[in-house]
Amino acid sequence: MIRNTTFLTLAASLFAAAVSAAAPAKPNVILIMVDDMGYSDLGCWGSEIDTPNIDSLAKDGLRFTQFYNSARCCPTRATLLTGLAPHQVGIGHMTGENANKNANTPPAYAGNINNSCVTLAQVAKSAGYATFMTGKWHLSGTDQADWPLQRGFDRYYGCLSGATHFFHPYDWRIIYDGNTPVDTPESTTDRPFYTTDAFADHAIRFIDEHEAGPSKEKPFFLYLAFTAPHWPHHAHDQELEKYRGKFDMGWDKLREQRFARQKASGLIPSSWKLSPRDPEVPAWDSLGDRQKKECSFRMGAYAAMIDRVDQKIGDLLASLKKHDAYDNTLILFLSDNGACAEVSLLGVGDPIKDRAPNTPLTVPSYGKAWANASATPYRLYKHFAHEGGANTPFIAHWPARIGKGRDWYREPAQLIDVMSTVVDVSGGTYPKKFEGHDIIPNEGVSLVPAFEGKSLARKEPIFIEHENNAFVRDGEWKLVGRGVTPARGLARDKWELYHLSEDGTELNDLSSEMPDKVKSMSADWETWAKRAHVYPKPGGKKKQPGKKKQAAKKK
Repeated sequence: MIRNTTFLTLAASLFAAAVSAAAPAKPNVILIMVDDMGYSDLGCWGSEIDTPNIDSLAKDGLRFTQFYNSARCCPTRATLLTGLAPHQVGIGHMTGENANKNANTPPAYAGNINNSCVTLAQVAKSAGYATFMTGKWHLSGTDQADWPLQRGFDRYYGCLSGATHFFHPYDWRIIYDGNTPVDTPESTTDRPFYTTDAFADHAIRFIDEHEAGPSKEKPFFLYLAFTAPHWPHHAHDQELEKYRGKFDMGWDKLREQRFARQKASGLIPSSWKLSPRDPEVPAWDSLGDRQKKECSFRMGAYAAMIDRVDQKIGDLLASLKKHDAYDNTLILFLSDNGACAEVSLLGVGDPIKDRAPNTPLTVPSYGKAWANASATPYRLYKHFAHEGGANTPFIAHWPARIGKGRDWYREPAQLIDVMSTVVDVSGGTYPKKFEGHDIIPNEGVSLVPAFEGKSLARKEPIFIEHENNAFVRDGEWKLVGRGVTPARGLARDKWELYHLSEDGTELNDLSSEMPDKVKSMSADWETWAKRAHVYPKPGGKKKQPGKKKQAAKKK
């Protein structure tokens, strides 16, 4: 009897050990986001900018052609980190940063992430992960309770606010190491201090120290949020010289060249048309020689920033390989919104002169003209819900699960899906309650089926809203609204309807031809907007579509 019991115990132990050995280890997860980069600015998305490391992730991973952000920096970050609409977590527009709070502001627009959500880091920690973040937070004001270390990250190095000076961070937009401000940050390279370098190198340091420490058996979750290529367009001298004169052909030819490469790669179907040049942007050939030289140099600085991001991602990949962690690390790469057309039409400032300490953060910048080229083949920009503002390059790379040579993945996906994916691959828990607070259910779907070449089987449409720009994406159809005032609401006569499989650049509005479809899809948006607390907005309440017209008839 004793011998039989001993045998059974030994057999059970051996079986458990065999199962444990056969079970795949949980993957590390790295989420990389760049800031204000346009749809066509990567080599693998049609650009002439050197991005060999990102291109390698795309070539050996999965490339999504239609992945949607929230059209602006902090709303995107809110959704990315929580899996919820930005309004649901308190960032329906922007963060409070250095501003005083207004007691009359609706909770959906409070300007800091609230307690109705959990972050990716908190979910990863529930599965036993070490959690690190470097770079741009932009999810809170001065309340430390909503800073990275208080929202699930073990270690943090970066800027808590939005744009910052790349060489000399100043004012409240300085660098933080954990919760501690760093007034004079030290360079991590043999070049002057530069935020892109510092964010990547601290991420690598966190990984190196983790792998050498007592918790090295834990998988890790890393969120690396670059501020590049957001203005100010600061770059090292080496990259500035590399791209000097590279864009002398101008934005018109650049758009044509990128569009041709996008078609050749299969990213853009051959039947699609390139959107016309923005009507506010002058033809390149209409500029004088001095204007052309200045504009070319500004675009060169922007390209130099992306080039340096790619170099530092290369350093990060080398670190993973050094630790034998490359194959079982899921890397997700994206931009927070479309190209930035803010500040000016043709760009302002000099990329060398305007990098002195305390220079304005909007200078230098490349303007709407080059943003129009960055958005190729689409129209419109950051802020807008059209493809040029809300569609981002998205790459998933995981050698252990995603085979090489995959084609473009053409089903639409969205930021809310990243939370579902992290829950799926990590084995973490998305809670119903967290620290005594009810948590809003996540409505995303896991992207893992896409890694295996399968459909996401999404059952509900995709929705966004930002600054009264909004869309509903349902299969091949997209209903999009632009620039309607908060007092009026998104009236149904302001919607545009596009059949994206045939007209991906949104040139043929079918709303007048298909009013029933507009009515149905806009009703879906209204239902979502109510659930997501889009209204009321600060300064006004939503009016029901059609009310104004009905009142006029009564008169």
